Amino acid sequence: MRIEEIYQCFLECNSVCTDTRNIQENTLFIALKGENFDANTFVKEALNKGAKYVILDNKEFCTDSNKMLLVEDSLQTLQLLANYHRKQLGLPIVALTGSNGKTTSKELIYSVLSKKYNTKATIGNLNNHIGVPLTLLSFDENTDLGIVEMGANHQKEIELLCKIAEPDFGYITNFGRAHLEGFGGIEGVISGKSEMYSYLENTNKMAFVNLDDTIQVEKTMNLPIYSFSFDDIVADVCFTEAQAQPMANLKMNNTVIHSNLTGTYNLTNIAIAATIGNYFNVSDEEIKDAIESYFPSNNRSQWIQKDSNKILLDAYNANPSSMTVAIENFAQLNDKNKILFLGDMFELGNESDSEHQNIIDLAQKLNLKTFFIGKHFFKNKNEKSLFFESYESLSEYITTNPIVEKTILIKGSRGMALEKILNHI
Repeated sequence: MRIEEIYQCFLECNSVCTDTRNIQENTLFIALKGENFDANTFVKEALNKGAKYVILDNKEFCTDSNKMLLVEDSLQTLQLLANYHRKQLGLPIVALTGSNGKTTSKELIYSVLSKKYNTKATIGNLNNHIGVPLTLLSFDENTDLGIVEMGANHQKEIELLCKIAEPDFGYITNFGRAHLEGFGGIEGVISGKSEMYSYLENTNKMAFVNLDDTIQVEKTMNLPIYSFSFDDIVADVCFTEAQAQPMANLKMNNTVIHSNLTGTYNLTNIAIAATIGNYFNVSDEEIKDAIESYFPSNNRSQWIQKDSNKILLDAYNANPSSMTVAIENFAQLNDKNKILFLGDMFELGNESDSEHQNIIDLAQKLNLKTFFIGKHFFKNKNEKSLFFESYESLSEYITTNPIVEKTILIKGSRGMALEKILNHI
């Protein structure tokens, strides 16, 4: 079936869905396959629940020629359909990737651009080979600007996502020590993320660049750029008076922005949102209002007061780079009686032991009382800190040794789910 014919069916639908649990009336349901499931088996259920059409790639389940669109590969069709839709709309798209700060940057950029434009952006973390197409298909003729977050854990993934989304502008937050196992080390991370720059160069599109990041500067030498900096006055947008004690604040031109985001690491996230707003002619006052109105959620750098404890909950995810800056930022806070709960970091491959040891060394060098949780940290235990092989052993300890009147950082990979600690302190 030709993509043009499928697109006409898509236009008759109100939404696109890949999960029968979320089907609404007049949905286009796309049956995808995974390691442990085959949504082709649910196409009849999808129609019974109100789907107008279903796309499937197993003819065994194709029993209704009017409502079932049989294709060779459902995933590839989803991606082709999204790209075709993107071409029909022709709207400007800003894409961003990076090791840390993607989602926060995306949400801040969305908040700023929405002050002036009808803007749509990636919902949650739908940033992979399925999520990016679904994001594109959520844009419509009323959308002025699109923001697409792109995640990756191996080579050639960003290249694929750029081919699907065809962004007009790109931004890479940073190149950190994340997904080292899939990328093959830090050089692999730089190469993989820079696939966005390669796309922008080949299509003569623009990159937003942090001039304080030497890798970004080096990789964009052949690109049209729009830049920002905290140090370099030749940047298109310059920021001053940047600090985080504990909330991140900065000054742009004569406008001081007080954010609800903690940590010096959030200063660049704020800066890129303001820079992109500046490029798209959003006023300084509107930029200030958008950023100051944004509050983090979903366990991302959230300050919580619980009884006598002041808690910085940053348990959404972790890698060596984000863990390092979180610890360093926490150490510079003026608060007394600071303690850390740090959980294992995943997907580090052969570098797991050394990266966990580096984090242990950093926390101990800064003389921070730290509870290390998980098998990876436990393998490197010493007598200078408290180590717990499992969350259960930690909960037993803090139940009998109450934590009171402390300023606390909680950070670990998503699989550790360290927000559970809130139940015990």
